[in-house]
Amino acid sequence: MNVNRVKQILSSSADIEVKYNGASIWIDHLNENGNTATVHLRGPLEERTVVEIGELIEE
Repeated sequence: MNVNRVKQILSSSADIEVKYNGASIWIDHLNENGNTATVHLRGPLEERTVVEIGELIEE
């Protein structure tokens, strides 16, 4: 995924499914460096992780 698509997903009101390592995640925000995003798994656990945006896959 690229930085422009991450920005589009963040500004969208639609429920857009994104996966990281096969797990469905929510993107919390794009980090200042523009190469990483803070994400968390969909579901009850809200542990946040910083990942490379290139590793995110839109379903």
